Amino acid sequence: MIPRPQYLERLIALKDKQIIKVISGIRRCGKSSLLTLFKEYLKNVNVTDEQIISINFENIEFESLKDYRSLYDFVNSRLTKEQSYYVFLDEVQNCEHFEKAIDSFSLKENVDLYLTGSNAYLLSGELATLLSGRYVEIEMLPLSFKEYLSSLKDKTDIERKFRDYLRFGAFPYLTNLRDNEGSINDYLDGIYHSVLIKDIITRNKIKDVMVLENVIKFLFNNIGNMVSTKKISDSLAADGRKVSPHTVENYLSALKNSYIIYQSDRYDIRGKQYLKSLEKFYVVDTGLRNCIIGYKNIDSGHILENIVFLELFRRGYKVAVGKTLDSEIDFVATNQYDTIYVQVSQTVRDAKTLERELEPLRAINDHNPKLLLTMDNDVSTSYGGIKKVNLIDFLLGEKY
Repeated sequence: MIPRPQYLERLIALKDKQIIKVISGIRRCGKSSLLTLFKEYLKNVNVTDEQIISINFENIEFESLKDYRSLYDFVNSRLTKEQSYYVFLDEVQNCEHFEKAIDSFSLKENVDLYLTGSNAYLLSGELATLLSGRYVEIEMLPLSFKEYLSSLKDKTDIERKFRDYLRFGAFPYLTNLRDNEGSINDYLDGIYHSVLIKDIITRNKIKDVMVLENVIKFLFNNIGNMVSTKKISDSLAADGRKVSPHTVENYLSALKNSYIIYQSDRYDIRGKQYLKSLEKFYVVDTGLRNCIIGYKNIDSGHILENIVFLELFRRGYKVAVGKTLDSEIDFVATNQYDTIYVQVSQTVRDAKTLERELEPLRAINDHNPKLLLTMDNDVSTSYGGIKKVNLIDFLLGEKY
């Protein structure tokens, strides 16, 4: 099992706190495995098997518990007042009206509750209202490049392994299929259609599946490009598929809620405000994208940009596209402690390309870190406070 220290450490820090832990993320990104890792940790600190109650709602063994009353009775019958319990409910959205049982469990001082779900609707509606202020969300992504590399016995030729990472993606189970490209594509296709059917079409009662898939392919083809609902609608209409901007907006919401795409809004650096027009979209896994629309070397710049977006998000940043007076910054990444500005380029060995990438960063007058990430293997250098860093080094944790 591949270690996921970033997520596991957060669970350990929240252990025994009177707050519900909600682990969310796209299907097969490793949520269930994270729970297994955490249960192993619990046993290592002397938690007994009787104190761990674990239910996976995708396992037919627990089909009888798919209504809230049966779930509540099942768990409650195993609780005593003498000791603490750790309750794990995997893919809990498959239990009808699960929020009623969760609300009752959360009131018990000797129950430490952990939920997972593959759709953002898990934290919408009645559950969010019931549990307001009583839960924390840990949003998982597929493997970072550092995690991916840790799963390999041979850690030489890192650049080739990075190319594989870009092409085939980072769903954890793929590390078992790395020598069989056909099996990799079959596995990714299975994930895609599982998300499409279970988390998008069925939940949102979408009837025109072909239009939905055309929207997905448009987004996959345009990662890193500014788009709008009207632009998507017009593009589909030009191909003979008439769809209103309102319908496109609904499809985008469903795709974001299934964690298959992520939206990056525009941020006016000078005015310090988010703008309401035009956004960029990024896919949760580049291998999933390549499986659906094919791998294209000409997309390498946007694929690298996609990887950096996910890494910044993984590190806890809110990630936006930066706007200055006359230019654009690839990413403005903010958290409660700091802000960093990031430009991403395949290479800046050409003097004109280097100047083009530096110019927007130079236009920013504050003293926050400014990074230029490239695939160039030069030693890290600085241009008037703008630090150029090898992108792979950045992904592996180089400090900036």
